[in-house]
Amino acid sequence: MKLLSWNVNGMRAVLGKGFGEFVATEQPDILCLQETKARPEQVPLPLELGGYHDFWNSAEKPGYSGVAVFTREKPLDVRKGLGIAEHDREGRVLTVEFPDFTLVNVYTPNAQDELRRLSYRLEWDAAFRAHVAREAERKPVVFCGDLNVAHREIDLARPRENRGTPGFSDEERESFGRLLDSGFTDSYRHFFPGQEAAYSWWSYRAGARQRNVGWRIDYFGVSTPFMSRVASAGILPHVHGSDHCPVALTLA
Repeated sequence: MKLLSWNVNGMRAVLGKGFGEFVATEQPDILCLQETKARPEQVPLPLELGGYHDFWNSAEKPGYSGVAVFTREKPLDVRKGLGIAEHDREGRVLTVEFPDFTLVNVYTPNAQDELRRLSYRLEWDAAFRAHVAREAERKPVVFCGDLNVAHREIDLARPRENRGTPGFSDEERESFGRLLDSGFTDSYRHFFPGQEAAYSWWSYRAGARQRNVGWRIDYFGVSTPFMSRVASAGILPHVHGSDHCPVALTLA
């Protein structure tokens, strides 16, 4: 089973940038998108998505945030949000249950410039951590998406210059570590523990992508016992259309 996750930075925008060809080439069984910035009725889906069941959680604010899941297999259950009104206005979580595991698609809030939203971000992290931990009591969990944090120095090109900035503050890194310590494995680092220059997001400024001055902030986290089912994990930097690239997971 092939799973892909991609922050598309606007679903309507990415449709004109080879999105249909991407789906046709990769043929994912499950496709998770973040930052869709649209309600489903606003999006003319390409023919390549005709064979999928689609589920959306859109933000109350138009043109902002939002997540979606496309799956060939009809799920057993689909739930929006974390069940906490304060956190569920921005359309950031979809929980999709399958027979063998539960998938949680997430777009984590950014701490923003000067870390002005850091306190909220840490509250969010705690709520999300509790959510996936509860789900994992029932069956294995795979969470994926834009977690908006580079966990370790190896996960961004310029750690010294970015220390304390949004996505690389000590607090956010520690919080992500707590998420993993609650029973999950960073699947990419499981297979590539020392791989450098492996990034999933690049600023649009100063030709950062061409120079590969990036960050790895998109993940597939897997319930650690379920890692026995994971055949591979990867990053697809050759796929353009967004400031992020897709990340991948294959289940045996």
